[in-house]
Amino acid sequence: MMKVLKNLLGVLLVGVVIASLSACCYPSPWIYAKEVNQFPKIFPDYVGVTVPANIAPLDFNMVDDDIEDMYVCILGPKTIEGLYSYDKKYAEFDVDEWHDFLKKNKGSKLTVTVFVEKNGERFKYKDFNIYVSPYELNDWGLTYRRIAPGYEVYGKLGLYQRNLSNFEETPILENTAAPGACLNCHTANRTNPDQFTFHVRGDHGATLISQHGKREWLKAKNDSLHGSMVYPYWHPSGKYCAYSTNQTHQSFHAIRSERIEVFDQASDVFVYQPDTHKLILDTLLMTKDHYETYPVFSPDGKTMYFCSSTAEPIPSGYKDIKYNICKIAFDPVAGKFGNKVDTIFNARAMGKSATHPRPSYDGKYIMFTMSDYGCFPIWHKEADNWLLDLKTGEARPMTIANSKNTDSWHNWSKDSHWFVFTSRRGDGLYTRLYLACIDDKGNVSKPFLLPQRNPKEYYDELLDSYNTPDFTSKPVELDARAAGNEIMSDKRIPTKVR
Repeated sequence: MMKVLKNLLGVLLVGVVIASLSACCYPSPWIYAKEVNQFPKIFPDYVGVTVPANIAPLDFNMVDDDIEDMYVCILGPKTIEGLYSYDKKYAEFDVDEWHDFLKKNKGSKLTVTVFVEKNGERFKYKDFNIYVSPYELNDWGLTYRRIAPGYEVYGKLGLYQRNLSNFEETPILENTAAPGACLNCHTANRTNPDQFTFHVRGDHGATLISQHGKREWLKAKNDSLHGSMVYPYWHPSGKYCAYSTNQTHQSFHAIRSERIEVFDQASDVFVYQPDTHKLILDTLLMTKDHYETYPVFSPDGKTMYFCSSTAEPIPSGYKDIKYNICKIAFDPVAGKFGNKVDTIFNARAMGKSATHPRPSYDGKYIMFTMSDYGCFPIWHKEADNWLLDLKTGEARPMTIANSKNTDSWHNWSKDSHWFVFTSRRGDGLYTRLYLACIDDKGNVSKPFLLPQRNPKEYYDELLDSYNTPDFTSKPVELDARAAGNEIMSDKRIPTKVR
């Protein structure tokens, strides 16, 4: 008899728990809301995305601006209590409660229920899911440049950093500290900003090498190097940094669907040795009949990848410029290149151009951007990101992460399970930052837009584009005032050929 009573009591308790879980998303007065058999149309589109447990809250708006009230409930299989947002026109979650909830439901599927009030009526939409990845995102945040679209005359621009666990954005350096300067491509060494570099274009042009708080401003031009030091990538040892030197030109299309074309009239790749201020050049990488650009090192530091295209007459032959991904051996002990260049991905044979190669830090893949032609795909609507398997040599488009508009400028997290990239999928005009997960088998998740508080308001009011994003393991420390004064001073360390 006691056994029967215990079983009965157990059933009742389970029923109470289930009823409580069901009821938590149906509070009065929403319990009588009219059910709509479709997912809510929300901005950003977070339906079915995969996120790390430490990401900032995925606040979202309804696409419909006429919403008078909104109630959102999120349930997880490993917690009894859910997450709630109410008495607001958009979904807003407490940062600490969000992190605690996601941490407890790591590796699980969350269920999101959305109620809205419009014109005095209440509606309940079809539940959707958000997946909490088992893979942690160990990097602190992102660095990136924010700049007006290229068809506008830029005013204020800068390099910024963003804490990914909340909504805090801080400037690294803005051109208000160095008027007229164009702050350009930047990178840390394998996400560690203790070694950091970026290029400054303009009348006070220079390349910054920052190592453990010590700054050096380099004069790139010499008898052997006639241009800039851009598109940097650190050697994993920290003893070298690869760069490209480019004579870049920007033109405007007369065709409505195309706006801007950026192309190189000359380009070469080389390696810089910070402790000696010397350039390591090689004739295989500085050819007159080819454009070489976008150098990167392999995770073991023994290979340098780069992009190469036959040189074509500019501007008449700009659509014939199509880059392949190539490699050359590099001896980090001797600081010397190998004696041959190999093509590892022939995009030209496909009638395409492959640029922006980025090796995953685990050595499995190279992510790159595929477009119809050229070296600057950020203005190419057809541009998509691809994944090259370094073990099999097979390449494939990252279909789930790509869109019908421009996808480019990507970088990996330190553990190689997350990547960030820019996309114009929102409005076709501004590039925004998206993040996505890749698992041990190479499966890619649906990307999500960089979270913001009241995201619709934020992105509607932001008239900047994001580009050159990268992960950073900790905040970048740079004395902006001192750096600005140093840029304007024109004191430069000359470079010389080894």
